[in-house]
Amino acid sequence: MTRKYIAKEFLKLAAKGHSHEAFRLYVGTNFKHHNAYFKGDAQTLMLAMDESSRKNPYKTLEIHHALRDRDMVAVHSHVKQNSTDIGAAVVHIFRFESDKIVELWDLGQSIPAEIINENGMF
Repeated sequence: MTRKYIAKEFLKLAAKGHSHEAFRLYVGTNFKHHNAYFKGDAQTLMLAMDESSRKNPYKTLEIHHALRDRDMVAVHSHVKQNSTDIGAAVVHIFRFESDKIVELWDLGQSIPAEIINENGMF
């Protein structure tokens, strides 16, 4: 398994409501994250992902790019909370140790109803 594969599988599992499995399979013991809205430990983020899945059971995640640089992987995705949601462009940045995710950053930009840029967001 490559680190890009692991990062993508982690996101797919979490988006489908299987965050416990995602953390069990792919997250290292010294995991920390940098989402400003939650405490920085694995348990808090995993439970927040569970809650998001319960509130948004039709969430979709479409991965557009995955890039690797040494121990880091960045995944650029289109995330929609439901079928009527325009969604957001989201970038997750993972840091790995021994093929386990030990650090995570996530950045998002809501997709506006009218996009002026002719290149789009993806």
